[in-house]
Amino acid sequence: MTKSIKLQLMGGMYCISRLSGGAPIPPWADGEGFVSISRNGDELSIVCKQERVPPGTKVDLGWVCLKFVGPFAFGETGIVLSVIQPLSENGLGIFVVSTFDADCMLLKRADLEPATRLLKAAGHTIIDEPS
Repeated sequence: MTKSIKLQLMGGMYCISRLSGGAPIPPWADGEGFVSISRNGDELSIVCKQERVPPGTKVDLGWVCLKFVGPFAFGETGIVLSVIQPLSENGLGIFVVSTFDADCMLLKRADLEPATRLLKAAGHTIIDEPS
């Protein structure tokens, strides 16, 4: 059975930056909006609003962020799959990041309209960021 998920469109444009694995976390990384900072030894990846990233940084621009509206139990299965499956099956690229209480999915701004159609057809709901 496919789960019906509510997704909240976060305001602003996001980017995914890559720094070297040993780089310190830069001060521009933190701030308003969704932020994710991950290090795996080889690289430091930062997801944040793109206007904060300084020129010269290795970056992929033009992403929007959708937050899965929960809460969801740690052991609950199929949450992310139910959202990404219709997108993946239709050739849309995604970038998923999880926090303690939520999952966030980034997709290219140009893919937002077709993604919205596909997600609604799969039974999901998309809401705008609250004011």
